[in-house]
Amino acid sequence: MFESAELGHKIPKERYAEEAPRVREALLDAQYDLAKAARFPVVILIGGVDGAGKGEVLNLLNAWMDPRHIHTFALDAESDEERERPTMWRFWRALPPKGKVGIFMGSWYTMPIVRRVYGETKDGALSRSIEQILHFEQMLANEGALLLKFWFHLSKATQKERLTELQKSSKTRWRVSETDWKHFDLYDKFRRVSEHVLRETSTGFAPWHVIDGSDNRYRSLTAARTVLDAIRARVDAKDEVVVGAKAPPFVKSMDGLNVLGALDLTKSVDDETYEKELDAISRELTILTRDPAFKRTGVVLAFEGADAAGKEAPFGASQGRSTLASTALYRWRRPPKKSALSPICGGFGGTFHGGASSRSLIDRGTGACS
Repeated sequence: MFESAELGHKIPKERYAEEAPRVREALLDAQYDLAKAARFPVVILIGGVDGAGKGEVLNLLNAWMDPRHIHTFALDAESDEERERPTMWRFWRALPPKGKVGIFMGSWYTMPIVRRVYGETKDGALSRSIEQILHFEQMLANEGALLLKFWFHLSKATQKERLTELQKSSKTRWRVSETDWKHFDLYDKFRRVSEHVLRETSTGFAPWHVIDGSDNRYRSLTAARTVLDAIRARVDAKDEVVVGAKAPPFVKSMDGLNVLGALDLTKSVDDETYEKELDAISRELTILTRDPAFKRTGVVLAFEGADAAGKEAPFGASQGRSTLASTALYRWRRPPKKSALSPICGGFGGTFHGGASSRSLIDRGTGACS
């Protein structure tokens, strides 16, 4: 989920100087229209990696918008009073009224993630927190609130470089604490837990916007533009918003950089390594498909990509031997050529050339298991 935020997005100074004033003016206009209509509140959550610019984005929004219509909350550990009440009580009482913007630095995501990383809770407790969060956010959406969730990300190397740079200067040394370095030591675990939580809670009514925090200009423009587009769309909507299922949006890449474009197509593996690893994978797959539990499992593999990129290779079409072809073939089956999709039931692994987005599936229809 964080791959696109580790590509090194950047915005040149000239472009930022040209676009920033226009975005700032449009954002302020959208905020005033929001306040005038007073039909719904805007709730903004700011989270992410230490040193990724969370505080800078908070300051930016308060500078580019009218702070008189913004309520900012930096919630830390629970007080004794708050611990005596339901978990969401302190967040509920801090929500902004209709026509206002509420920004949370330290939201209902902070403690569940931190406690799991530090081993204070187990996976079961984290799952219960996720269910509680989903219920709370669904309730906010049903009440008409516009919920914007931002996660500002840095790669491990970039975070170390950022913290070191801040600590070198006497003017910024105060911004780096012992906790920041402690969190850095736990970077891999924080990434794993955070990615799991974000995947489970990125929904159509409350999606996560993951933004590269390595370049301040890119970070600022992307965050401001996202807030602007979301508020403007809701304010200008003629009909009441109907909360329904829809795909979470991708963060628009303002510099045109994306994961597919950044792929290194020159990578290769020597013959000896290929044969050795293929044999190991084939053995492991064969053992797994012979496990009795596999009879109760349905597996579907979809292969997509550019023409001539090797999508047929797993079936042995473009190479002498393939992983799938060498493992328990009686447990695998392919749809007939005349049908783009056939139902897969029971303990079979279904393999498809041309995934659900292929035009042939739309034209020919699909089957269903009875």
